[in-house]
Amino acid sequence: MPGDRPLDVQLSRRHVLQWGAGAALLGLTAACARNENTEAAIGPDSPQVRTFAEAESRRFPGGRPVAYELTAAQSDVDLAGTRTAAWLYNTQLPGPVVRANVGDRVQVRCRNQLPDPTTVHWHGLAIRNDMDGVPDVTQAPIPAGDEFVYDFIPPDPGTYWYHTHGDLQRGRGLYGALIVDDPAAPANYDAEFVVVLSDWLTDRTPTQVFDELRGGRMASMPDMTSAALGGDAGDVRYPVYLVNGRTPADPVVFTARAGQRARIRLINAGDDTAFRVALGGHRLTVTDTDGFPVEPVDTDSVLIGMGERYDAVVTLQDGVFPLVAVAEGKGAQGFAVVRTGGGAAPAPTVMPAELTAPPLTVADLQATEAARLPVLDPAVTLEASLGGDMNAYSWTVNGQAYPDHTPLTVHSDQRVRLVYTNKTMMWHPMHLHGHTFAVARMDGSGPRKDTVIVLPGQTVAADIDTTNPGQWITHCHNDYHLAAGMATIFSYVD
Repeated sequence: MPGDRPLDVQLSRRHVLQWGAGAALLGLTAACARNENTEAAIGPDSPQVRTFAEAESRRFPGGRPVAYELTAAQSDVDLAGTRTAAWLYNTQLPGPVVRANVGDRVQVRCRNQLPDPTTVHWHGLAIRNDMDGVPDVTQAPIPAGDEFVYDFIPPDPGTYWYHTHGDLQRGRGLYGALIVDDPAAPANYDAEFVVVLSDWLTDRTPTQVFDELRGGRMASMPDMTSAALGGDAGDVRYPVYLVNGRTPADPVVFTARAGQRARIRLINAGDDTAFRVALGGHRLTVTDTDGFPVEPVDTDSVLIGMGERYDAVVTLQDGVFPLVAVAEGKGAQGFAVVRTGGGAAPAPTVMPAELTAPPLTVADLQATEAARLPVLDPAVTLEASLGGDMNAYSWTVNGQAYPDHTPLTVHSDQRVRLVYTNKTMMWHPMHLHGHTFAVARMDGSGPRKDTVIVLPGQTVAADIDTTNPGQWITHCHNDYHLAAGMATIFSYVD
């Protein structure tokens, strides 16, 4: 893409700031790095991380080897007859589905044929720290023309995904579904639909959009508000919204038979868009969020923020039905078709009646007994105050824009409460690497999550058991907010 070359200079500058400065500030090149309290940060090369990996191997002694290859390269995609430039895994949008069983030994060889360094993050999996894929926090970025083998054991079944953690690279197409199966689980569905939602730029790159946001050149954009999101729904209105890499004009078609029970795995891979999802003519029974089971809840629609996942089951009627993903607050939608019989497909602009009622959110969910954390008083409470300045387009955690940060320090084998407080006028889907947490409730019923929406002026407390040593980033999963600094490090110390 020759036209992108001037932008590569700007992107590389941010790489220097976020990757190089991040490593310098954290001192993660050795486990003997010291924080301001003179405690040693447990880095990715530490004995504690090796001990964790060895314990996982003993925990799953019968895991089979599973190998994949991902090649990240410049390509293009056909969107309803229009070619658009992209960065893709294996020339696919989304990338190939990576699938394994709980306890398998997964090895993924990532070849970087991009013009910039990159990494792959295994979103939602509590795996060993040195395989988490965050540049200069858990690994050195993979240089252009080089490769890296990710080697990990998925410990929990569920719907996950993978994506680059390179600066503003995800929105170019570097993401895909990651499904972890439990062979011992009962087969309670007949068909499976893996649904990857995303927003897509056709005329600009994410880097160009970020520079426009930083330069204040997007202030004239139409208002984007949502009651479900507490106000401003996003910073960017996109030309098109995709379902499994397809536009509403050329939708993906999911097929099954009438009367079958389908499992729908919803993944929001977008950069700046929450989606309200409904299947016309059906009610969904939500069974899982972020890989962990919840008490089943029937709903007409579900609201899913960037980085979140929801699983739902539905008994399919006879006919052709719209699967609609409304870009919340943005006046457009992604669209797919579910076909169990004959008939013409509905129009891509259809608005099923199921979208009129308020959508299901995390507040409507309770963890199953098996998924709940024990009710304990936290040994440590940490504050993550979310701030921002739209004029400067700077987003912060505890008043600092990453890579500037003060680590949130913890020790192993603690119950930690991490309190996200949103002091901005915009919602933020906050993600913690390397852990699942329980949304804190007095009775311990909060669902297990790794990504949670924090609404404007609201607080969400996450209860975490610190059983996975290392340095872990926690950040807003709006990729523009992350690039502008809304991140910090959840730091195990010794």
